[in-house]
Amino acid sequence: MNGTGRIALVTGAGTGIGKRTALLLLEAGYSVVLAGRRIEPLEQTVQEAGVPKSRTLVMSTNVSDPEAVSALFAATQDTFGRLDVLFNNAGVGAPPIPIEDLGYEQWCRVLDTCVTGTFLCTQHAFRMMKQQHPRGGRIINNGSISAHTPRPNSAPYTAAKHAITGLTKSTALDGRPFDITCGQIDIGNAATEMTASMENGVLQANGTVAIEPTMSADHVAQAVLYMASLPLDVNVPFLTVMATRMPFIGRG
Repeated sequence: MNGTGRIALVTGAGTGIGKRTALLLLEAGYSVVLAGRRIEPLEQTVQEAGVPKSRTLVMSTNVSDPEAVSALFAATQDTFGRLDVLFNNAGVGAPPIPIEDLGYEQWCRVLDTCVTGTFLCTQHAFRMMKQQHPRGGRIINNGSISAHTPRPNSAPYTAAKHAITGLTKSTALDGRPFDITCGQIDIGNAATEMTASMENGVLQANGTVAIEPTMSADHVAQAVLYMASLPLDVNVPFLTVMATRMPFIGRG
């Protein structure tokens, strides 16, 4: 399905999965709002896409800041007049340290970005999608394998991604009367900046350290595009994309 004329917003669009998804959406004909903390990587993504600037909007945004999110969606409304797809992709992790050594600020940073940021963007997307004509739209949340099974020493990230699963379900239910769909893509070992440390080995549940396989982030972007391209009477509530040989099935 060609996305020409459709508007997508991607958070965390300057690097990793967000960048690959924004590029693929632009290639598919979408106009894309690229949001992220740092403006330079966002502008670099647009430059790489090689599309007319009229099809993009770049916004420096801290998704955990209500005022910044409000400004992001106001600019989206002013620039494009509607929103068809929101990819809640922005997220951060915490160092893999024992829970008793985890700092309060480290905990809050992960929850504020992954959970509160997703909530704030979803809230604003609901407001736009309810009022626009034609009504409705699609929200896709970046979950994780951690939304199902934790790694050792991952309490903040695992708690955050479990919370995303609950938010996805509530959003799908609350959006149903308004033609707003919500699904979640759970990702395992996409090769990005966040997984670069896996080249040195990752602590396993049995106490050993193992180098884990990764996959190209392009496969995740293709899955997001598939979900985004569906008609609004069809939803993919949950989709898992993972490196085949990563230790998830049977983990622990």
